[in-house]
Amino acid sequence: MNIQGQSALVTGGGSGLGEATARELARLGARVAVLDMNLANAEKVVADIVAAGGVAIACGCDITNSESLQAAIDQAAGAHGPARMLMSIAGIGAAKRVIAKDGTPAPLEDFVRVVNVNLIGTYNAARLFAAVCAKLYPMEDGERGVMVFTASVAAFDGQVGQQAYSASKSGVVGMTLPMARDLAQHGIRVCTIAPGLFATPLMKTLPEPVQQSLAASIPFPARLGKPEEFAQLACHIVTNTHLNGETIRLDGALRMAPR
Repeated sequence: MNIQGQSALVTGGGSGLGEATARELARLGARVAVLDMNLANAEKVVADIVAAGGVAIACGCDITNSESLQAAIDQAAGAHGPARMLMSIAGIGAAKRVIAKDGTPAPLEDFVRVVNVNLIGTYNAARLFAAVCAKLYPMEDGERGVMVFTASVAAFDGQVGQQAYSASKSGVVGMTLPMARDLAQHGIRVCTIAPGLFATPLMKTLPEPVQQSLAASIPFPARLGKPEEFAQLACHIVTNTHLNGETIRLDGALRMAPR
């Protein structure tokens, strides 16, 4: 698919990997809807895109709430037309041992919250996007649209305390192929990126020595990933029509240790 002139939805587009992806899509000529719970962050990203000559709109929404998300998708469609691209990047992290030091079990609600955002939120965005996209006219090769999900290397190399996070991201990986097969009849492709350690705002809250130690654990290049590198891969997936049903690790050959 040629990105130029097409409409795109980017969940979690107000910061980090989502922000970089929204900016790259706009640079390549897409009309971008930046969806984020933090509307102020989304508006800042949109202001920068517009100042650079791009086309973008900020939409505040909660991906776990169907009414909120549908309203954002409708708002974006009203401004840019129906989207042919969904970049599903919104997510949260958490680390908690199954049994605390005092012997009490981890709160169930913590596990539910992470799975609800990372897995169910991703599915929610996918189903609402696909319902609209499937009605669009087919382009080259019969393609109507493409979705890019965000997993994590934790889906494969989960560390101590990452039960909820790893389970949620493994779920995203697990639904990629069956969803690609399901939506093939509608000409909608589905791929997932599993990033490793990236220089996101969350990572930058860690002390500098910790960041350096994490970067040194990456075989090559021995540095944190750049959000722009994630964005470049996400956009390549859009333009390479034969990429479908695949999860791609983007991690510099990193394999996480148990802790």
